[in-house]
Amino acid sequence: MDELKTNDYLKGIVLNLPESPGIYQYLNAEGTIIYVGKAKNLKRRVSSYFNREHEPGKTRVLVSKIADIRYIVVNTEEDALLLENNLIKKYKPRYNVLLKDDKTYPSICVQNEYFPRVFKTRRIIRNGSSYYGPYSHIPSMYAVLDLIKHLYPLRTCNLNLSPENIRAGKFNVCLEYHIKNCAGPCIGKQNQEEYLKNIAEIKEILKGNTQEIERMLYQQMQELAAEMKFEEAQKIKEKYLLLENYRSKSEVVSNVLHNIDVFSIEEDTDEKSAFINYLHITNGAINQAFTFEYKKRLNETKEELLSLGIIEMRERYKSLSREIIVPFELDMELKDVIFTIPQRGDKKKLLELSILNVKQYKADRLKQAEKLNPEQRTVRLLKEIQQELHLDRLPMRIECFDNSNIQGSDPVAGCVVFIKGKPSKKDYRKYNIKTVEGPDDYASMKEVVKRRYQRAIEENAPLPDVLITDGGKGQMSAVKEVVDELNLDIPIAGLAKDGKHRTSELLYGFPPQTIGLKQNSPLFRLLTQIQDEVHRFAITFHRDKRSKRQVASALDEIKGIGEKTKNALLKEFKSVKRIKEASAEDIVKVIGEAKAKIIKDYFTDK
Repeated sequence: MDELKTNDYLKGIVLNLPESPGIYQYLNAEGTIIYVGKAKNLKRRVSSYFNREHEPGKTRVLVSKIADIRYIVVNTEEDALLLENNLIKKYKPRYNVLLKDDKTYPSICVQNEYFPRVFKTRRIIRNGSSYYGPYSHIPSMYAVLDLIKHLYPLRTCNLNLSPENIRAGKFNVCLEYHIKNCAGPCIGKQNQEEYLKNIAEIKEILKGNTQEIERMLYQQMQELAAEMKFEEAQKIKEKYLLLENYRSKSEVVSNVLHNIDVFSIEEDTDEKSAFINYLHITNGAINQAFTFEYKKRLNETKEELLSLGIIEMRERYKSLSREIIVPFELDMELKDVIFTIPQRGDKKKLLELSILNVKQYKADRLKQAEKLNPEQRTVRLLKEIQQELHLDRLPMRIECFDNSNIQGSDPVAGCVVFIKGKPSKKDYRKYNIKTVEGPDDYASMKEVVKRRYQRAIEENAPLPDVLITDGGKGQMSAVKEVVDELNLDIPIAGLAKDGKHRTSELLYGFPPQTIGLKQNSPLFRLLTQIQDEVHRFAITFHRDKRSKRQVASALDEIKGIGEKTKNALLKEFKSVKRIKEASAEDIVKVIGEAKAKIIKDYFTDK
């Protein structure tokens, strides 16, 4: 009954919603905001949650928990975007994307005081001070601080340099003054006007307007040279060269590009997260670069996440860029802003640079996560195999077969087992081929696979999630015949080698299709490891069997020499040839006089 009342109550709200842009909030029975969304048309968007059946998943769960709806009407779509972003950050609703920005990156602060200090900080205090950043790339921040230090003499002390205190002569100069890093405002050696002129230039550099400062310095240098003030001109030139050197080291694209934002997005392998990169271009140089992560909650699309990311970054960095470069079309509008999807030229290079950064960030986050949880790497690799082969389940148990017969003698086969991507040697099995005459690889494979899985069925032993043959289409077909005969549902793949006997391709399906594998990728290395391991296992077994047969044929013919004696001799002399060449005294030491005589008599007669 309560549920029906709730449904009627919600239906009443939805029917009366305005058809204008705005923000809607879903609340649960406890009155907690569980979801915040934006809409160009509130009525149409909110109705879509209630007028259709949702697939099983988080959206269906969300709808089942909605007990109340609130909404805020706004003038424009841009206002809706901004308000949505702010409300998500404020309330952190359970079903909204989560901005993973747990690192507090440092900023550069220009302190609001009579003689402002410039320093790095992780705390933003709203006291009239100016903040630049945050800097996600710490070396870049130190590079700009170092540049400022060499360009301008600034105080680094924490003294209260008020005009009254300076006039009262409360302070003495420190070492920084003597080594010419500070011009001594504490004792009146530098006036506030000159100091603030330097601060104004520093603020321009921190905004990325280095070109403007360079132009100004160049002009001053020319004027001083014209007035024959060469020493002063030289000092200005040194500053100019410092700035030019800094600018050449920062990522410069094209002097024509100014005040542009660049965004790109990359989803995680499991598609539970998305990474967004932001670049801000001023006077042809990258003035700001930042990458952050969103945790998905309701299978949000790339478009939805990138829209959120654009609003978040522009608000955070107070960007007023009139142009935003993006990798694909977005259903969003910002006042006086154009969205560009570049196809060529400098803007295309900028987008490619942003994509390169976001991919690097994704790889770094993956490595960090795998260091903390090594099993995560294994699960990721197994998921890749599952995706590539379209398997119903994660291939936790992989079995691989290989035959070995050299010149047709002593045919054998080996089966290796990988559990969770790691060799499980206790589950390896060796097989002597019993029913096949001569070197017939396909028939041998059929025999071995049938023996293995018939026994597994009888003993109720675990079956593999995927079966891999060390060979191409013929081997796969042979295995499929057996698997079909036993009525088993085991996916079959084949690993083929190239002319140089290196893993070259993965085959899957009937008729077999080639699955593209990136050389040197972790997945390729895992499959190569499986193939090398089964080959090593089978060939080692074959060699052992052949060498035992060869040794046995020489010693087994001697009457009176049993297994223990034979093993003792081989352990000591290593081969039949050395036993034959050994002296009677040496053999006596190992097996005693009576048996030593039998051995020597046998080889003498031969």
